[in-house]
Amino acid sequence: MVERVASLRGLLLRRLWLPLLVLLLCSAVGSFALARYFAGQVYDRWLLDSAMSLSELVKEQDGRAVMDVTPAMSRMFTWDTVDEVHGEVVDAAGARLYGDLADALPRPAPAADEDAVYYDARLRGQAVRMVEVLVPATGGHQVRLRVAETLRKRHRLERKLLMTSVPFQAAILALAAWLAWSGTGAAARHANQVARRLASPRPDPLAPLDPQQEAPRELWPAVEAYNALLQRLDAMQAAQRRFVSNAAHQLRTPLAAMQVELESSLRQQDPQAQQLALSGTLAGLSRLQHLVNQLLLLSRSEDAQGGSLPLQVLDVATLARTVVERYADRALAAGVDLGYEGPDEGVPVQGDAPLLREALGNLLDNALRYGAERGVITLAVQRDDDGVQVWVDDDGAGIDEAERGRVTERFYRASSQGDGCGLGLAIVAEIAQRHGATLDIGSAPMGGARVGMRFRGL
Repeated sequence: MVERVASLRGLLLRRLWLPLLVLLLCSAVGSFALARYFAGQVYDRWLLDSAMSLSELVKEQDGRAVMDVTPAMSRMFTWDTVDEVHGEVVDAAGARLYGDLADALPRPAPAADEDAVYYDARLRGQAVRMVEVLVPATGGHQVRLRVAETLRKRHRLERKLLMTSVPFQAAILALAAWLAWSGTGAAARHANQVARRLASPRPDPLAPLDPQQEAPRELWPAVEAYNALLQRLDAMQAAQRRFVSNAAHQLRTPLAAMQVELESSLRQQDPQAQQLALSGTLAGLSRLQHLVNQLLLLSRSEDAQGGSLPLQVLDVATLARTVVERYADRALAAGVDLGYEGPDEGVPVQGDAPLLREALGNLLDNALRYGAERGVITLAVQRDDDGVQVWVDDDGAGIDEAERGRVTERFYRASSQGDGCGLGLAIVAEIAQRHGATLDIGSAPMGGARVGMRFRGL
């Protein structure tokens, strides 16, 4: 399903907001976690310093480690304005020298020498942070030190960090939102300026634009597509102008001739002379009717919108035979031997029956107009490995090789003989192109012209 885009700015904001919000949230969480980690490192270090201060009070007496801690010294160790601090000192034999942390759980494995172990535990129903370390004391004795502290200061610091980071991150988010809004607005305004420059009057409205001067790099494909559209419009207008000019010229010639014939018939007093003038007028009307019919057929065969022609499978052999039958009376009246060569049926191609019927009719019409008097014309259908060929042979003067590239131009006539209008082969070429077929112009075995179409096989 194609995404509906109502606004370039809205599209950019939708694509930026969610990633930007997620990025800022991740940044906030990461900053908070990092600050909490380093604050915890500071408090843990303070906890270890407290433990090491107890080790300074261990002395040797009678070959064993002892501690003489006065109540004042104990109050100094445990004093804190926010948290509760507890300590314990145990000698190598397991005798407690100071404090009582026996109910602090969980208790990790004994630490290696001089390696402090930090862990979370619960002491008398409260969550505490603990440190445990083995240190050498006076006299070579080794004691185990354990210090526990409640988490009030840590929680208070975390709340301060959180309350400080939230406004800060909100300010960053607001600033990012403003930058995104103003940046997308500037981009949209720049795109609108490019659109206004494209729509502004220019000396040559169909002249291509230079993308590097007219638009930023991101809009170069749009400008190039615009240039391609201008080129197609220019080509269509040029073709239309040529067509109108040629059609007007072709229509003016028979109309002028008929006017002369009618004026001559009005001046004539002799009935026979009047009859002759009126006969010339009738012939001019016939040519004019043929020209108008060809123009109408050409307009139907053109692809003005650039769309594809809806094709269906049809039997070109059957269609060719019906066209031959349609022209049989005219050929008989002209004394021309008109025939068909090929299978009676069973030659499928992808095509449009009315257009192909008109194309084959034009080939036969050209052969009757420019072929030899009382000559031979053959419409043939042949199927081979490369596809399907349909052609018309005549025994007339043929088409010079130098002229074969121009006879498909509109209103171009390679010969002054005949009463054609120069549109027959142009129409056939247009119909062949719309069917994806190729138009072949060559020489017939009997010496005249061979004009046909080659279709892809099914």
